[in-house]
Amino acid sequence: MKIAVMGAGAVGCYYGGMLARAGHEVTLIARAHHATAINASGLLLETQAFTERVRVAASTDASAADGAQWVLFCVKSTDTESAGRALAPHLAEGAVVLSLQNGVDNAERLQATIGHPVIPAVVCVATEMAGPGHVRHHGRGELVIAPSPASADIAATLGSAGVPVQVSDNVASALWAKLVLNCAYNALSAITRLPYGEIMNSPGLAVPQVMQDIVHECQRVAQASGIALPADTLDAVLHLAATMPGQMSSTAQDLARGKRSEIDHLNGYIVRRGEALGIATPVNRLLHTLVRLLERHLPAQAGGAA
Repeated sequence: MKIAVMGAGAVGCYYGGMLARAGHEVTLIARAHHATAINASGLLLETQAFTERVRVAASTDASAADGAQWVLFCVKSTDTESAGRALAPHLAEGAVVLSLQNGVDNAERLQATIGHPVIPAVVCVATEMAGPGHVRHHGRGELVIAPSPASADIAATLGSAGVPVQVSDNVASALWAKLVLNCAYNALSAITRLPYGEIMNSPGLAVPQVMQDIVHECQRVAQASGIALPADTLDAVLHLAATMPGQMSSTAQDLARGKRSEIDHLNGYIVRRGEALGIATPVNRLLHTLVRLLERHLPAQAGGAA
């Protein structure tokens, strides 16, 4: 199968690499330094079970998606519309498009931009780009996707590539549950420059109480938005660090590379929804503001897909 990954950063390189390793024809659309390294030496895929170089094509241009049967759309939430506009002219009529992104509204925004059905997916994986063309996997890797005519085939294809997939009628709730996890960890990891395990293993500090405050604000906003979060949402947040203790949040990784993060679509989204619904979200507002202050002092970065 011919597959394009639009925005091949850590998430896109991991799933694209797993599919390529299973024998699919994968093209990674990535930033120039990653594309150059991948075309020269292959994608270095370092997981908890194996490390190997996987042969894939790489490009910096959306035209590389021409003829793809699947497109895994993995760009940052801040780039959904601009990357969607770049992709649209190269999208095959019957292509399957999956949104593998943080946030709760990217699939809807992308579908409106490209005029093509988009399947939302919840991504549960801990990865980082450890160097040019080098993706390092820290844990998990499962996906939850919405029902569609293609979903059974997607689950089977990804499953045979070593990626567990659940097809769920309640992806909206799962996306919100992932948003809550992001709100709890991303900003704290970015501000402290600590991985999840060290954040939670902080004797004498009220980290669990802070996490609880974040989650409770998110739960109130979700409920007012008509979203029923899982009953164990707080427990899932508190126990996440044990499943990926060495993981730095994507927000922390962005700031470390001098890139603007997705914080406006994480804690910032909760703040905006709270304002619209008349719900106070002071803890999320503080975290959002602190990360935005850090972003103001970032050096200017060149654009590209990641």
